[in-house]
Amino acid sequence: MNNSPIVKEYSYENQAQVVDLILQIQQQEYNISITKDDQPDLFNIEEYYQTGNGNFWVALFDKNVVGTISLLDIGNNQVALRKMFVNKEYRGATYKTASLLLDTAIKWAKERSIKAVFLGTTPQFLAAHRFYEKNGFISIGLDDLPENFPVLQVDKKFYKYSL
Repeated sequence: MNNSPIVKEYSYENQAQVVDLILQIQQQEYNISITKDDQPDLFNIEEYYQTGNGNFWVALFDKNVVGTISLLDIGNNQVALRKMFVNKEYRGATYKTASLLLDTAIKWAKERSIKAVFLGTTPQFLAAHRFYEKNGFISIGLDDLPENFPVLQVDKKFYKYSL
């Protein structure tokens, strides 16, 4: 029996579950005061993320969305890693959901000759910081981001992964 989620490209049928998962983690787990109205991209994933060198993936376990990750094309063979969320019960070594999602995104970027992946995150996501650092992301300053990187209000810590 396979204990790992399956990672596949987002399709519209996943939308309600994607929105629920992300909002639940943001609002309940991390007490970030953000609503679905603050994130119109979640209702326009195909046009917002699945264009150019960008894409959006979901991790499915028994047909349930347990994780998400996306790459947003920001031009110059660079992408922004966005919307990386994993259901609390599917984090860690048992399911390896985060690693499966990140590996899928990095492989996609390499196949498209992307030079660098950038990301912004919030100071309270400490486990995420450790995860990114363990996977080869280097902490950078706000001034080191490309001009076209879309900085979110909650983003205070930034990383770069060079391919």
